[in-house]
Amino acid sequence: SLSLSLWSFSQQVYAHMDSPLFRRFFLREDPFPNVAFSASAIGDAPVDWSETADLHVFKVDLPGLKKEDIQVQLQDGNVLQISGERKKDEDEATGTWHCLERPRGSFLRQFQLPDNIRGDEVKAVDEDGVLTIVVPKKQNRKPAVRKIRVSSKL
Repeated sequence: SLSLSLWSFSQQVYAHMDSPLFRRFFLREDPFPNVAFSASAIGDAPVDWSETADLHVFKVDLPGLKKEDIQVQLQDGNVLQISGERKKDEDEATGTWHCLERPRGSFLRQFQLPDNIRGDEVKAVDEDGVLTIVVPKKQNRKPAVRKIRVSSKL
């Protein structure tokens, strides 16, 4: 019973690791400042995040999920949140199952993006079980240069 209660406690702690309160009081340093914790019942949805001069690209493996079961949000201007749920199949309640390994449940991933993104132009495409999210960057403006004529008198 003690091991069961410890297991339950650790599951509750893990479920709340993404809260700002938990991070503030229990994590003194963030070794990965751009990647937030993830909470997941189906295992972490694997993510690749690349950056070019013009954009950030996220690729998330979500095999078997329908696009209706996936949510992509931009929170507070630059926190990308990817979440979803893989539901039980209706036929799982019937018959005798010999093996049931495919994960079910919900997942949540969050990424802190830099301030130089164009949040109103974010696009997401789900194709063949891979969710691709493209986040364009703001163009770096070159400072305007104005030539000042030098004279001998003011």
